[in-house]
Amino acid sequence: MRRIQMVRELVVVSGKGGTGKTSITASFAALARNKVIADCDVDTADLHLVLEPTTVHRESFTGGSVAVFDMDKCNLCGACRYLCRFGAISEDYKIDAFACEGCAVCLNNCPLGAVSMITMDAGEWFVSETRHGPMVHARLFPGEENSGKLVSIVRAKAREIAGEKGFDLVLIDGSPGIGCPVIASVTGATLVLAVTEPTLSGIHDLDRILSLAGHFQIPAAVCVNKHDINPEMTERIERYCSEKKIPVAGRVSFDPVMTKAQVAGVSVVEYSGGSTSLEIQKVWREISYRMEIAGQDAERG
Repeated sequence: MRRIQMVRELVVVSGKGGTGKTSITASFAALARNKVIADCDVDTADLHLVLEPTTVHRESFTGGSVAVFDMDKCNLCGACRYLCRFGAISEDYKIDAFACEGCAVCLNNCPLGAVSMITMDAGEWFVSETRHGPMVHARLFPGEENSGKLVSIVRAKAREIAGEKGFDLVLIDGSPGIGCPVIASVTGATLVLAVTEPTLSGIHDLDRILSLAGHFQIPAAVCVNKHDINPEMTERIERYCSEKKIPVAGRVSFDPVMTKAQVAGVSVVEYSGGSTSLEIQKVWREISYRMEIAGQDAERG
């Protein structure tokens, strides 16, 4: 009997933006085999700037609902304006689409049925081809919400493509922070790699993201980026990880080659064979090992 290939998901996250999470993910995309890439940082997607995807499929993402009025039915009683907590209804009964939260309190309390709700396009998601394989990514329109829902769509499509192609890995560039899109990025993942930097805010943000992973019982590892700008804080982070029994996958040095690679539109490991590239390759080998262990544990239940 043919054994069904298990698709494993590696999510690269950070407690805040600017830690180098996407640069490291782009390098992993160049190093990994048999994978689908998923950019789940839908609010500020930028992985495409390095991987230069060619779109092969595009779909609209429908977000929340917005109220609309049928003024032929409305008698201007004012009930909707009185009940709207968001001030979305003007004196002349026009809807501010940015202020409307789609709660439908106006719909449910209009005595004449003059209100209806319509769904709005809130973004787009794409299936693309890159030089490193298929990629699923998205963009949320400015001011729109439901980014967690859009992240779930991106992940689901990436898993679907991996299954169709017989790939065993979905490589996910997650959102920074610990909010809804991050939760949607990490829930049910095989392993979380938390990228941090050696600062006080870095260790604080790392504690939050590791607590989130622990809450969802997802194995985690840590990479300290720009470790050499504050060796003392790097050692403090590594002691913290040791106390929490969280493996440190490695360190990556501060290096202007990171910026040069971004300007060139490629990952660091493609741009240079120098020390920083070798450090990232070492992190990838450690993460591959950790993924294998986490995957085996998941298969055993």
